[in-house]
Amino acid sequence: MTCQTAQVLLSLDAEAVGSLKDGINFKKSPGDGKCYIIYKSSEGFKACKNQCKHQGGLFIQDIEDLDGRTVKCTKHNWKLNVSTMNYVNPPDSFLQDELDVEISNDGGLQLVELNPIDPWLADPREPLELLEGEVKVTYMTHACMELKLGQKRFMFDPWLKGPAFARGWWLLHEPPTDSLDRLCAADLIYISHMHSDHLSYPTLKVLSERRPDIPIYVGDTSRPVFWYLEQSQVKLTNINIVCFGVWQNIDEHLRFMILMDGVHPEMDTCIIVEYKGHMILNTVDCTRPNGGRLPQNVDLMMSDFAGGASGFPMTFCGGKYTDSWKADFIKTERKKLLCYKAQLVRSLQPRIFCPFAGYFVEAHPSDRYIKDTNIKNSAQDLNACITKLAPDVMTWTPKPGSVLDLGVALRDPTNSEAITNPPACAKIYKDSWDFAFYVDELNSAISCEIFKHQSWIQFYYTWAGFKNYNLVVRVIETDDNFEPHPDGYNYLVDFLDLSFPTKRPDREHSYIETKNRIGVMRYVVLHGRLWDDLYIGFQNRISRDPDIYHHKFWNHFQTELPVHRPDWEQFLQQEGSNKEPCTPEEEPGLWSYCVML
Repeated sequence: MTCQTAQVLLSLDAEAVGSLKDGINFKKSPGDGKCYIIYKSSEGFKACKNQCKHQGGLFIQDIEDLDGRTVKCTKHNWKLNVSTMNYVNPPDSFLQDELDVEISNDGGLQLVELNPIDPWLADPREPLELLEGEVKVTYMTHACMELKLGQKRFMFDPWLKGPAFARGWWLLHEPPTDSLDRLCAADLIYISHMHSDHLSYPTLKVLSERRPDIPIYVGDTSRPVFWYLEQSQVKLTNINIVCFGVWQNIDEHLRFMILMDGVHPEMDTCIIVEYKGHMILNTVDCTRPNGGRLPQNVDLMMSDFAGGASGFPMTFCGGKYTDSWKADFIKTERKKLLCYKAQLVRSLQPRIFCPFAGYFVEAHPSDRYIKDTNIKNSAQDLNACITKLAPDVMTWTPKPGSVLDLGVALRDPTNSEAITNPPACAKIYKDSWDFAFYVDELNSAISCEIFKHQSWIQFYYTWAGFKNYNLVVRVIETDDNFEPHPDGYNYLVDFLDLSFPTKRPDREHSYIETKNRIGVMRYVVLHGRLWDDLYIGFQNRISRDPDIYHHKFWNHFQTELPVHRPDWEQFLQQEGSNKEPCTPEEEPGLWSYCVML
């Protein structure tokens, strides 16, 4: 049994309780300023934190609610029915976490949260003095860091070559020239989640050819991190799946612990590394790392900062989605993200903070519109906010190859030897990418045998397994400019009964139209990949009627597709074709890319 502590979050005396109105009440704790929602009815009280479970936005009264039961998130307009704690927009999404409501004998009220004991407090170790050079943190690129911890070298999330999300993301920074050598020489690797800017198959293919037995550690998420490993040429033989919240001892002084994300526990993770009692916290991309419960006063904290890692609203068209609306939305969202990250750092008070995991660019010429529209936060802007809010926290804006000596920095943050920057001659930003190799091989999927049979559409969506939802989706395969491709399909899928009508049904229904670049769409179909390659990779354009978010649909195609890809050999047998869907001999370009990604 896991030990738990009871924490009183808010106390109201009898007079304050008597002033609560029927329905929704917003209350703020006078101690820490945190906000809560109390719902009063004839059946008693319900309560929760005033924090949307989706991405942590603040709730306000929903003026469209006539019953006085729902609140609306200021971040993405999600709606929560506080009387049931069910989200009603989008439907079939999250269930809000309730707080215990305790009524005292004198008529007062307390909001109480039961929490497990923080796992990093198990077997505590007193910090020992670090020698100069004993702990060095080297920034490679994007989310890839190398930690030298005594005699061990620990590498995080190595994306060192090739694109991510099909062809949508490219490295902003030029990795150090020896980065792949350093990766292959590491003692252990942590990969936080399956997204391809962290689980980079072009990078791991090099690793598998040179050091297949290197120890790799991932969290025990419900969606396996190495989802497609068995069908690729990436033959890594020492993948360790570890339980959350348990110390993994590497040697006498080094241990680490993987924690799950509170919003996306099925896939996102973060990590605490401890060496000689000194903690390094890497929250990576987690929306609410460990549900918001994190260690305070760590020696070094790293987190993402940039934003812009979503297809919304950049790929949305029609209605309100004008360029000016997108610009205003993006400006507001980026500012909110800066404030949230800065507030988080202030609350946790790390000795040193480093923003990373946001150095990507939509570099391909066909994505110029996305690059110009999808403005991101800069690391310098976040560090400036932190300096204002938490002046005692040292900030580090890394460049590829720059090194933080943790021991020196902890003794004297002003010491010029605490940070070593790359040589003046080192190349910092990439100015060229191998577009042709990766894009041409993606487009090789267009001519695969399966797509000569229109029945692939029914076979694929039957395999995907999403139905019993009143949504009709039109999929249009396009060229790079999102114009209909001459060899592409234009079809409807009615997910209520998983049928494929020639026109939209007469009944009332929700409708999405998505224009997908044909090469990426067919690559995703061929390999049963998640639609993140299309959505996060900016490889589609979306319009919807009405303009509402269908969480159940997107969650299925972005996280819940079957683990094993469609059986296209069986499909071709059914179609009476003796050809394989793709073989190394018939489609050499595509095959090499498929097995690599």
